[in-house]
Amino acid sequence: MDMAQEPSNASRGARGEPMIEVERLTRYYGPVPAINDVSFTAHKGEIVGFLGPNGAGKTTTMRMLTGYLPPSSGTARIAGHDIVNDSMAARKLIGYLPESTPLYPEMTVSDYLHFMARLRGVKDRGAAVERVMSQVSIDHRADDLIGHLSKGFRQRVGIAQALVHDPKLIILDEPTIGLDPRQIREVRELIAELRGDHTVLLSTHILPEAQQLCDRILIIKRGQIVAEDTTEGLTARLGGGEQVRVGLGRSVPAAEMRAALDKVRGVTEVTGDGDSYTVTVQPATDARAAIAAAVVGNGWPLVELNLSRLTLEDVFLELTASDTAEEAMEAEMVTEEEAD
Repeated sequence: MDMAQEPSNASRGARGEPMIEVERLTRYYGPVPAINDVSFTAHKGEIVGFLGPNGAGKTTTMRMLTGYLPPSSGTARIAGHDIVNDSMAARKLIGYLPESTPLYPEMTVSDYLHFMARLRGVKDRGAAVERVMSQVSIDHRADDLIGHLSKGFRQRVGIAQALVHDPKLIILDEPTIGLDPRQIREVRELIAELRGDHTVLLSTHILPEAQQLCDRILIIKRGQIVAEDTTEGLTARLGGGEQVRVGLGRSVPAAEMRAALDKVRGVTEVTGDGDSYTVTVQPATDARAAIAAAVVGNGWPLVELNLSRLTLEDVFLELTASDTAEEAMEAEMVTEEEAD
C-alpha cells in the first residue's frame, strides 16, 4: 500500500507557507543510498514527526537540511533558500539539536549561550540568552558549569542553543532521549509551545510522543518515505476503518448478527460468532449508539461495546516490520557511515 503519495483531507487543513520543501533528495555512502529520492514538505507553524527504524535515513536527512552534509542529488529549500546554492541564508533560519548535543563542559550555561548567540549573529545577545534560559527553565543554573549539570539540564541547554537566535525552523533529533519522566514531560510541553510561531521537525523513537505532539507524521524506511499523513489519517487508511468490539450475554448466530448490523450506517464488516463480534466501521464514523440500538432492539443482552483504533505504534510496526535480516544489516552499515 502506497501511503506516501496523498495525505488525507484531514491533513490538508489550513496551513502556512512551505518552510521545508524537499524534492527527490538522495545521499549515497559509497554504493549504498542512505536516503533515496525523498520528497516532502513541512509548512510554517507545523510540528512534523520524522519516524523510522535505526539506519532508515532520518539523521542523514536532517544533516543535509542543516547544511552539514551535501546531497548526492535532489534539492531542498528552507523558506525558499536552497540548501546548496544559498546555504548560509538557509542555515540562518534553522535551530538544530543533534542527538549528541554539542556542549562545552568547561563553560558556564550563560557563557555558552552567549557564545552560540554570537556565532549566529544575534544583536542583543543578553536579551536573547535571558529569553531562552527562561524558556527552557535553566535561568537558575546560568552560572553553573555545563559539565556539572545532570543529563536533563544538559539537554535543556542543547535546546536553548537551538532557540537562541529565534529560528523559523527547529530540527530536533531525539530531544527527550535519556531524560526522566518529569523532564520528558517538560520538554514535550516546551515543544508544543513552539507550534505556530515555529516549524518543528521532530525525530523520535517514542511513538506516543509523536502521536501527542505532531500535526503530521512522516515514516521513512530504508531511505524512502513510506507514509505521510496525520496520525488519524494513517491509522484509518492502514486499518481500513475503526473497529467496535461487541460482547453479548448469550450466544447469537453469526448470520443473525450480521443481518442486524449490516443495516447500521457505516458498518462494513461483521466478524465473530457466538457471544463475541468485531464490527468494522468506516473511518471517523462513531456507530456505537446505532450498534447498541440494533443489538438491544433484537432482544440480545449487550455486555460489552468498545471502540478500538489502531495506534501510531501499530502503523509504524506494520510499515517497517518487513525488513529482512540482510536489509537490517545493510541499514546498520549505513548508520555506521553516518556516524563517521
